[in-house]
Amino acid sequence: MKNASYCLFETPIGTCGIAWRELADSGSRVVVTAVQLPEATVQATGSRIARKAGSERASAPPPEIAAVIEKIRLHLEGETQDFRGIAVDLEGVTPFFRQVYEATREIPPGQTRTYGEIAQAAGKPGAAQEVGQAMAKNPVPVIVPCHRVAAAGGKLGGFSAPGGPATKAKLLALEGASVNLPLFS
Repeated sequence: MKNASYCLFETPIGTCGIAWRELADSGSRVVVTAVQLPEATVQATGSRIARKAGSERASAPPPEIAAVIEKIRLHLEGETQDFRGIAVDLEGVTPFFRQVYEATREIPPGQTRTYGEIAQAAGKPGAAQEVGQAMAKNPVPVIVPCHRVAAAGGKLGGFSAPGGPATKAKLLALEGASVNLPLFS
């Protein structure tokens, strides 16, 4: 990631981080480059988002990013938001992962799709494991709602964010999805 800035912000689930950069050819348009869900400590969250941003010092967010932060906060308070219009920078992401993220962004809040269904939507039937790899590497969770992608047979599937599947279940429950799965294994 090049020349990205970042900041931390408080949400109902803990301190999150967001990184962004200005597009060189746009004059002033900014794009989200990374979102970090809460780690075990605020310092760990800050360290991880700073590393993703490639920056050592947090910055005040520009108005466009402040608006994204507010949408994330509201969403994590249980007021479902639509993130599809938010510009994200997927530089360095493979074409297949891009297709996976685009298909995932189309899953409505409160619903899930299986890894296989996302593979099909991304034009690569039978690539459910690769979809799982894309979800694990998702640079912008919540904006690309990887928590809405579940395993076949009604199983929750993995979640690489802190808290793992329990966090995934909580995010789905916030959106009103019926989660008939144990929150603790």
